[in-house]
Amino acid sequence: MSEPYLVALGFGANLGDAQANIRRAVEFLRKRGVDFVALSSLYATKPWGVEDQPDFVNACALARTDLAPRDLLALTQTAERALGRTPGLRWGPRMIDIDILFYQGLDWRDDKLVLPHPEITRRAFVLHPLAEIAPDMIVFGAPIHQLSRKFGSDEVKILTPF
Repeated sequence: MSEPYLVALGFGANLGDAQANIRRAVEFLRKRGVDFVALSSLYATKPWGVEDQPDFVNACALARTDLAPRDLLALTQTAERALGRTPGLRWGPRMIDIDILFYQGLDWRDDKLVLPHPEITRRAFVLHPLAEIAPDMIVFGAPIHQLSRKFGSDEVKILTPF
């Protein structure tokens, strides 16, 4: 058996009880074999992409999994549907969103998934929570803590520990 992959996941929600939705998503994945090793605080963030919607709650996690990238994508999409996500406007309001941000040491590109996530360096709502739990992890040639500094603290606010 091979060593499990270290992966980073991003969570976001802005409908219903957003904090509870993120906690339920983590529990859903945990019960299906995703081994969480670090969870960031929950953050309040302004919408990105489509700005006319409620603020988001976001968090990031590091986890270990034996699942291949496409299998983890299928599991995260199953979790989203189980927790009430329905198809809608890209970057629009949602009950839950789960993004695979990276698999340690793996570059991946196919028609459904690109790793590392191509937008990771443009999103304060990912970089700040990720810098909390993996500050020295290198993505696109730079440590997360360095990438997160290009965004001010006014873009994300810590709400509560996970």
